[in-house]
Amino acid sequence: MSAVKVFVPRDATALALGAETVVHAIAHTGRARGIDIDIVRNGSRGMFWLEPLIEVATPNGRIAYGPVKAADVANLFDADFLHGGAHALRLGTVEDIAWFKQQERLCFARVGVTDPLNVADYIAHGGYRGLRNALAMSGTDIVKAVTDSGLRGRGGAAFPTGIKWNTVLGAEGAQKYVVCNADEGDSGTFSDRMLMEGDPLCLIEGITIAGVAVGATQGYIYLRSEYPHAHRALNAAIANAYAAGWLGADVGGSGKRFDLEVRLGAGAYICGEETSLLDSLEGKRGQVRFKPPLPAIKGLFGKPTIINNVISFASVPIILDQGAGFYRDYGVGRSRGTLPIQLAGNLKRTGLVEKAFGVTLRELLCDYGGGSYSGRPIRAVQVGGPLGAYLPASQFDTVLDYEAFAAAGAMLGHGGIVAFDDTVNMLEQARYAMEFCAVESCGKCTPCRIGSTRGVEVIDRIRANVDREKNFALLDDLCNTMRNGSLCALGGLTPDPVVSAIKYFSEDFV
Repeated sequence: MSAVKVFVPRDATALALGAETVVHAIAHTGRARGIDIDIVRNGSRGMFWLEPLIEVATPNGRIAYGPVKAADVANLFDADFLHGGAHALRLGTVEDIAWFKQQERLCFARVGVTDPLNVADYIAHGGYRGLRNALAMSGTDIVKAVTDSGLRGRGGAAFPTGIKWNTVLGAEGAQKYVVCNADEGDSGTFSDRMLMEGDPLCLIEGITIAGVAVGATQGYIYLRSEYPHAHRALNAAIANAYAAGWLGADVGGSGKRFDLEVRLGAGAYICGEETSLLDSLEGKRGQVRFKPPLPAIKGLFGKPTIINNVISFASVPIILDQGAGFYRDYGVGRSRGTLPIQLAGNLKRTGLVEKAFGVTLRELLCDYGGGSYSGRPIRAVQVGGPLGAYLPASQFDTVLDYEAFAAAGAMLGHGGIVAFDDTVNMLEQARYAMEFCAVESCGKCTPCRIGSTRGVEVIDRIRANVDREKNFALLDDLCNTMRNGSLCALGGLTPDPVVSAIKYFSEDFV
């Protein structure tokens, strides 16, 4: 009799909620009852309120149970959960849960489904088809496919990915590099971490395709130092890809070389900015570089360099497998494909939702997020990390689209959404934005370094009711200086949460 396969996530969120104790309980109870169990450590399906969520392979599909605590395990065995037995925690098949069923999972199609480190399992679920296709194409044709797909950077600036790649393709240089920005530091964001822990081979494949496209032979993943589980998963997956011939001197039997390694970040928010990241990767203090020259011309060690975010690279295998038109058919306007949206803050159902562009903020907060966890009205949401604007309920029908958000004075950024109920003090949130910038500034330019410090002081004077009109005018002038005079987006975007808080929640500044 073959072993029963049980899937238990090793995703960091699941581990934080007790997944490891659940694994031990299942293994111990199985041994005690003489049952042969094969435990597969997969990624999270993204439904954090149901974690730890375990799945059992049955003839009728994978049956999910959750949230499971170690104390529930004996009772699950008694209910014959190994054969899909009835139990209060039984959820049925994940694909039939409405919250999951209504998504468009492209990047995250395998996350939670496969063994993240198993190359054979990855290939059995469509992995490396994109790279196989790319190896039979010219670099020009690969770059054209990425360009035609409409893929834009998923890290924040939403710059067209194909343009970056084409610049590196045409750049002169015997040595070129591919760098993945995995320094995920925005508040309320975790899609990069989830993908690196739950499907690292997808990221590796996307980076390898980029190398093949532009003739780069070396790649680096610059990983946030606070992600130890992702670090272990990436290193193990890279080793397995080398062993299977998908990295190294003869990628996929093509005779082309591509090497890849992980480098841990410096623990600074500013290193999420691409040029600061490159300085850090070179072993220097992470500081923003002047542009031009662009990294695509003079990047890592002064060589032509592709630098993209995790989700940007993870989208590439789909495009090379299914075609540019397939990917472009998702989305609206100039926002093509899907975006992994991270729901965080005061919501009943937090987690990761992958949807095509075009869904509204209200649908995400209510239909997926389930409203506030506290039961009180959602007063504000911040989209796009600590530099994103605060949007009030009157803006919740804004469509998730880069241009629509820009028109509303906001940005989508990395797709993180943090919700606040009506107990939030928006003056304190505005102050936090300035304080955050003061702490995280690399110090290279005066508007960011000094402006953010003065911003905290001005908001403190407004809070203390000192010369209010004068200080509001001073704060407005300071925000304009930071927005137009800062060297990078840290100082340039810090005014957005401040200005939006004053605009939409002026009562908190009285």
